[in-house]
Amino acid sequence: MRRKRMGVIGTFVWDVIHGRDPARSPVEEWGGITYALSAFDAALPEDWELVPLVKVGEDLASKAGDFLRRLRRIAPDAHPIVVPYRNNRVELFYTDAERRSEVLSGGIPGWSWIGLAPLVRDLDALYVNLISGFELDLETAQLLRQHFRGPIYCDLHSLVLAVQPDGLRTLRPLPDVALWCRCFDLVQVNEEEMAMMASDPMALAATALANGVQHLTVTLGQRGAAYFAAPDFARLSDIRRDPPVTSRAAMGGAIQTALVPPSLARIADGDPTGCGDVWGATYYSRLVAGDRFTDAMRAAHEAAARNVEHRGATGLAHYLRGELSA
Repeated sequence: MRRKRMGVIGTFVWDVIHGRDPARSPVEEWGGITYALSAFDAALPEDWELVPLVKVGEDLASKAGDFLRRLRRIAPDAHPIVVPYRNNRVELFYTDAERRSEVLSGGIPGWSWIGLAPLVRDLDALYVNLISGFELDLETAQLLRQHFRGPIYCDLHSLVLAVQPDGLRTLRPLPDVALWCRCFDLVQVNEEEMAMMASDPMALAATALANGVQHLTVTLGQRGAAYFAAPDFARLSDIRRDPPVTSRAAMGGAIQTALVPPSLARIADGDPTGCGDVWGATYYSRLVAGDRFTDAMRAAHEAAARNVEHRGATGLAHYLRGELSA
């Protein structure tokens, strides 16, 4: 039987992490989309396979290939696309367990629709994580939504981050919020990202759901996640392809919303890097498996808590499955 195919758009990043272990030297390891790929590898159902749609600089192409070959769910025809640029690198400076600054160097170009279109034709679902914020521009995202009929999940991530001349990433308001929302079925943001899109969570939820988003998640770190869902959305099969509606009455009922706290407490001295990526990939994996979204969110909480216990993305998929990790 043909396996279903989960496309993953994102960027490989080589991280240099300062302050995660205050008594130790900076740590260098894979970051970026590698956390989401690891979570998918651990959580996807057996009848699904991973198709990374990722570009990697020629300076780190060999290492990126090695990372993918260690994953069990990678499709046989999948491989990183090597481009003649220096791969993205990020220096992370942690000030506490959940706050950090980022300095970006390197420059992997984003996708054009001409380049992306042939790669999504045989996909059954698509996960977009805007790790750099430049993977898709608005026009490409709109064309992707127009031509791809499967469900699309998007972690907006660095879309709300500007790059200063020295590479420092700084928050910036996101223009055209409604137009971006029309491109995706499910959207994930954290609190800082949400503040760059609307005055409060309810305002963002009103914009998102009025423009076709079926489920909006605001991750809240150790407090869990708040969600806003369309009235008739309980699982992925409930996604509607109707034109966006403009009122709750037109949707046929009240928006669903609640705070879902984590069931497991995070360890105090753990590693929070990649928690949002692990959360989103696990959540989407459970949705494509047929779980109701509330059950999928609880599984995502558990995976994010386990991610805190693990250092880095290397071996993370094994650890998330409950196996020994190198």
